[in-house]
Amino acid sequence: MRERLVPHTVAAAVTAVVLAPLALPGYLLRYDMVFVPRQPLGWEVIAPASALPRAVPQDAVVALASQLVPGWLLQRLVLVAILYLAALGAARLVPTERVGVRVVAALGYAWTPYLAERLLIGQWGLLVAYAALPWLVRAALGVRAGRPGSLPRLLLAAAASAITPTGGLLALVVIAVLVPGRYPRAARSAALALGATLLLNAPWLVAGLVSAGTGRSDPAGVTAFAARAENWAGPLVALAGTGGIWNAQTTPASRAGVVVPLATVLLLAVAGYGVPLLRRRWPPAIVGRFGLLAAGSWLAAAAGALPGGPAVLGWLVAAVPGAGLVRDGQKLLMPYALALAVAVALGAERLADRLAARYGPVTGRVLLVGAALLPVALLPDLAVGAAGRLRPVSWPADWAAVARLVDQRPGEVISLPFQEYQRYGWNGGQVMIDPAPRHLDAPVLIDDTLRVGGLAVAGEDPRAARVRELLATGTPLAAANPRWVLVQRAAGPAPPAAALAGLRVAHDGPELTLYENPAWSAPAPPARPGPVGIAHLLAGMVVIGIGCSGAARVGYRVVASRHASPAEGEGG
Repeated sequence: MRERLVPHTVAAAVTAVVLAPLALPGYLLRYDMVFVPRQPLGWEVIAPASALPRAVPQDAVVALASQLVPGWLLQRLVLVAILYLAALGAARLVPTERVGVRVVAALGYAWTPYLAERLLIGQWGLLVAYAALPWLVRAALGVRAGRPGSLPRLLLAAAASAITPTGGLLALVVIAVLVPGRYPRAARSAALALGATLLLNAPWLVAGLVSAGTGRSDPAGVTAFAARAENWAGPLVALAGTGGIWNAQTTPASRAGVVVPLATVLLLAVAGYGVPLLRRRWPPAIVGRFGLLAAGSWLAAAAGALPGGPAVLGWLVAAVPGAGLVRDGQKLLMPYALALAVAVALGAERLADRLAARYGPVTGRVLLVGAALLPVALLPDLAVGAAGRLRPVSWPADWAAVARLVDQRPGEVISLPFQEYQRYGWNGGQVMIDPAPRHLDAPVLIDDTLRVGGLAVAGEDPRAARVRELLATGTPLAAANPRWVLVQRAAGPAPPAAALAGLRVAHDGPELTLYENPAWSAPAPPARPGPVGIAHLLAGMVVIGIGCSGAARVGYRVVASRHASPAEGEGG
């Protein structure tokens, strides 16, 4: 009982300490993390017409779920699940029977710079894949060992990962590396796993293929998104400690500490000490493949900071559609972070055993406690919502009023200031992606140019490029034939008066002004992207199939136990 209870308790404690501000009402709104009371479910979230499908199928999943539960509750459920399942999954994956070692693995994976930085940049969908990864690897081990129910569990973890393109791609790679092999029914298991995971990735793959955009990205993004030094040791050491995100505003202050690189070297040494133990407890083929995944993910993350790497990546994202996924390399570190947590936990176990043999069992237990608390000591500002940087706020009433007007007379919306990320006084000046596309039940044009310091990374949406041209030349926005123009009270350039010429005010509130275009003419009905709808349907069928398989197994166990009970009673 204790062996099962302690990992759950640790996972719950980590979740409560990190997400303590969620006890307050409201929404956490920061960078890419924007939840609204009820996100509309329309074709723009299923298949963006011209932008790259970076939020496919994430936005569709959120929109569907928010029809059932309010956005504030959905956000809490998602964030709690991320922290809790990441800690519990690492604890269950590490091959040991010792509770203390499991705790080391749990904190080593759930209290990391990677999780902190991606949480601060709001990429919760990527963190869903991060939380699912230990369960994915554990299920892959189960498939190879022939444990019943492992394949459905593998696909369930893959389905969670595929909520974002990066997570889905990583799940596909992990399965392709770990599942094939020489064991009973290996070919069938590998084919089923890879085929189903490919179908789970179909929504964003097909959406990218049918999009009006080229799918190619600005090579300038390689430099902008390259791993960044967080202290005196440089970007490669930052990556070795699972940090190094490109955005300095999303890096915890503790990462600049002088001792952080030294602690990283210590962790790597302990991890190396734990590898022999891993080799004894996992099949040699799995250890080698797991190590290959870890090394490959680290090298992919470091590519933008290695000599010659930016040139190769720059050519790749400019020439290959969809290759922009790899320009932010640090986000690919997930397999490395998991391997580091597992190896460090086993290294701590091995060290504890040596100390216990020489100085007594108390010394060994003290070492395990120290190893478990080391991530917290090195990153104390992950606690309490990243030291208060994540704090819930309420949406201004203007948003609901504007959403009602647009819902009554739907048509394309241009959102101003025309910049992808905004700052609002009511949100404490936090940077967040323009929320209009998630609030309004209509196609919304926002600028997809990303500005990193003084560098502008060009977007891929040709419709957004047309609006930028109109604003630059002082041409009225009515020329683009939007039905609505939304002007937000946000930190950004005020729209020129000429841009609003010919529009009439439909709503004027303290935070938002909505203009309607009297000259608007309904465009031809857009062609419904049938292939994307079919891709979503196929992915949904895979998820339903996983659920039915799990339910069937539970039902079989219940029936079997009922039939077994009389026999057991007679035998007594």
